[in-house]
Amino acid sequence: MDYVGLAFLLGRILFGGYFVAAGIRHVLTERAALTGYAEMKKVFAPNIAVIGSGVLLLVGGVGIIFWIYVQTAILTLLIFLIPVSFMMHAYWGESDPNMKMGDKVNFWKNMALAGALLIFLSIL
Repeated sequence: MDYVGLAFLLGRILFGGYFVAAGIRHVLTERAALTGYAEMKKVFAPNIAVIGSGVLLLVGGVGIIFWIYVQTAILTLLIFLIPVSFMMHAYWGESDPNMKMGDKVNFWKNMALAGALLIFLSIL
């Protein structure tokens, strides 16, 4: 394997692994805390939303890591990132300075991740 192939493989593992780890937190390890956060943000059926979003993260992350069903994986992650960013991290409507800062960081992180997904989509 040449260095470009190795870089692509390592990049996929790191990038996809981020989403897999987040999916595991949603579905298994931090579901109660994330459900409480979703309730605070007035998400409809927060427990189901947290589990459903975890499944999206897992499916998308695994697809990126193994480079299988890549278009579906990318679209799955975009389906997660776009609405979650605007629903859960709407920093422009937050009055508490600490919450505003956290939401702003998470919103723009999600936008950067969405941008990277669009770049992946463009090279397929």
